[in-house]
This record gives sequence, structure tokens and C-alpha cells, in this order.
Amino acid sequence: MKFRIKPRMSVWRYLALGYALLIFTGSLLLLLPFAKTSNTWGDFVGYLDGLFVATSATCVTGLTPVVTADHWTTFGHVVIICLIQIGGLGFTTLVSILFMAIRSKGMGLYERTAMIQSVGGSKLTGVRTLVKRILLGTLIFEMTGALLLMIRFVPEEGAIGIWYAVFHAISAFCNAGFDIIGDESLVAYACDPLVSLVICALIIIGGLGFCVWGDVVDCKGNPKKFSFYTRMALIGTAVLLIVGTALFMVFEWNNEAYVEENYNFGDKLLCSFFNATTARTAGYFTTDPAGLSNSGVLLMIILMFIGACSGSTGGGVKVSTFTVIIFGMLSVMRGKKDITIGKRRIDQSVLGQALAIFVAYLVLTITATLLINAIEPDSVAAFDAVLFETVSAIGTVGLTMALTSIISPVSKFILILLMYLGRVGILTFAFALRRSKKSEAAVRRPVDNVFIG
Repeated sequence: MKFRIKPRMSVWRYLALGYALLIFTGSLLLLLPFAKTSNTWGDFVGYLDGLFVATSATCVTGLTPVVTADHWTTFGHVVIICLIQIGGLGFTTLVSILFMAIRSKGMGLYERTAMIQSVGGSKLTGVRTLVKRILLGTLIFEMTGALLLMIRFVPEEGAIGIWYAVFHAISAFCNAGFDIIGDESLVAYACDPLVSLVICALIIIGGLGFCVWGDVVDCKGNPKKFSFYTRMALIGTAVLLIVGTALFMVFEWNNEAYVEENYNFGDKLLCSFFNATTARTAGYFTTDPAGLSNSGVLLMIILMFIGACSGSTGGGVKVSTFTVIIFGMLSVMRGKKDITIGKRRIDQSVLGQALAIFVAYLVLTITATLLINAIEPDSVAAFDAVLFETVSAIGTVGLTMALTSIISPVSKFILILLMYLGRVGILTFAFALRRSKKSEAAVRRPVDNVFIG
């Protein structure tokens, strides 16, 4: 009798199931009586809230149906921040660390492939160095951010200010947006340059991605030696931050629901820069998103949809995806066959992938918005608030118009799915569901033309 060895699951399925396992484990921990201030096991709604928070933390989103500071105990806060840290670094980074610790030979080809796919790398060599660099870089950035935040939090809160600083530094760097201050995020620090700029710096660094850091370090900060992708990520991020800040300044300059009367130019500039930064998948806010003008809401939705860079702690369709689509559109309009960005040519297959991701995100967002609007009465959920919430969920942002806590369990479950898909990645999830490849037919189908536009 011959025994057939079952082939190992695909890397894509490994990544998708890994995040699902983390979420389920976190939800069970948050279900424990001593994780909540109510000290009860709770019912289905209570578990759904725990599942929602576990998903939001693992997927580094920040949406929550309960007030994090009040609903969870210190144990619950520790569980949440651990999920945020693991979710921010990536499930495969955690697995890679374990393999490096317990295996004398380190990681095999399968683990290396999974690790590279999760952080957006392209080479299977030097993975061990990459993992060490990720851990060291994360430790340095988060510790530096925590120490700077202690300057403000410790004098205000005493010893507990140390925990506040550590929690918010990790949450900001991982682009999560969870806070343990209250139900108004960082509104109290809207005009505080120290807190606002430290949080912004952590968000931006975390949103650039691990491979970008590595390239900057390897090139010793010399822009001329940066790889093409690193230059694209840095320039794209800078453009979105500058344009976003300028537009928020214009749209919300005289909006009394957004900024207070005593805010001077510097205060308004700081608030606008914070919004342009946090909309890139962080979730913190120093001004209430519900107070934005219609143009401000639309601008924030666009920034949330674009998101951060590939292989980072952030979500969204990614800066590189958006950039490739824009330049591809310009190439078509100019009648060019090649897509060129600077002095480089982009392969057509990359444009195809970028369009697939963009359309998939768009379809999921529209479908979820349609379903939630159909489920929730208009008096509870206005259209703009629902659209804002769905984009925030799939972009793993965490900004909200105070809708998450009042919608029905079915709508919450829809947001849970969006957060999961947003963190795992649409293509990763699609590849995870795909069956094993079969040999393609030798004869290709005939080509035909269709009318476009």
C-alpha cells in the first residue's frame, strides 16, 4: 500500500488562517470575566463585541463598539496591545521568530516564502537579517516614542502615565488607533505639538513599511542609492501628507465644529497635518470626524482608501497601487503602450494587479455600504456615516463617526469581515481560496475586441 503525503497548504492560505487564529484566540481571552470591568462572562452580544475588538486589534484598525478605557480591565488592555503588536509586525514575523528560536537550522523555504510575502519583499535570502531588523527597528521606534510621550503623560497621570505612553506608542506605530484615555481619542492634545507630532511620526514610520526602512539603512540615508520602490513610497507618502494637510486647511478653516475659535494658524496647521496623517490608516483623532464638512469627509475617505505603503503596519489599497493606476491612466490617455514612472518602466502585469486590488476594494466597500444602509434605519445610520465606517474598516483605519457602537450585530459582523480582508489583503485571501493549479491548455483562446469608453 502506498501512502500519499498531503501537500502543505499554500502560503496564502497559511497567512489567511494565521490571522484568523489570532483573532479567535484574542476573542476568547477578551471573553474572560477579569478582562472586562463588568466581571461577567456575557452573552452573544458581549462575545461579538470581544470578537470585534480582537479583530480590530489584530488587524490594527482601531474601530471599537465599546470605550476601550472603560470597558476593559488592565488585563484586557494588555491582551489588546499584544494583539496590536503581533498584528502590526505580522503573523509570519511572530512565527519566524519562533522558528529562529527553536530550530537550529532556522526557517525552511516555506517559512521564508511566507515571511517575504507578508512584508512585501522580493528575495528569499537574508530573511533572518530582515526579521532581526524588523524587531530592532520596532523596538527603537516604539521605545523612543514612549519616552517622548512620557514627558507629557507622566506629569499629568503619575506612574500610570508610563503605561499610557507605552500603549499609545505601540498603537500609533502599528497604525492601530486604540487609546486608553477616554472616548474622545486625543482631542485634549489637539494643540499639543509634542503629543501630536510624536504620534504622527510613529504613524508615518510604521506606514512606510519594513523594506523601506531596510533600504534607507543599507543606503545610509543617501536618496540617490534608494531603490525605485523606496523612492516611490517616500515621495508618494510626502505628496499625500502635503496635499492632505493643505486641503484640510482650506476646507475646514472656518468650520467651528472642527476647530475652536481660539485656534491660531499654527493650531489649525497642526490639526490639519494630524488628520492628513491619521487618515492614512491610524485611527487617532484630535478633532471629531463627525464635525468635518462634506468636502472634508470626502477627502478623509479618499485618504483612508489609499492607505499606507505595502508591507507596512497600515492598510488601504496602498500608495504604490494608487500610483501605478494613476500613471497607467496617464499613459493610456497619452496613447503610450508603456507605463513609465520617472526613468523606469512598469510591467503591464503590475497594472493588472493594481487594478484588481482597487476594483476589489471598491466593490467590497460599495457592497458593505449598501448592506448596512439596508439593515440600519436612516435615523440611526446616515449614508455618509456608513460609507465613512466601511472605508475605515476595510482600510484598517479606525476613524469613526460614532456609528460602530450603535449598529446591529449583523452590521458589526460585516465590519469584522471588512477589517479581516483589509489586513490579510484581497489578493492573499483570493489566492488562499484558490484550488491547486492545473496544467493550462496548450491552445490559447482567440483574441477579440470590445468597445471601451
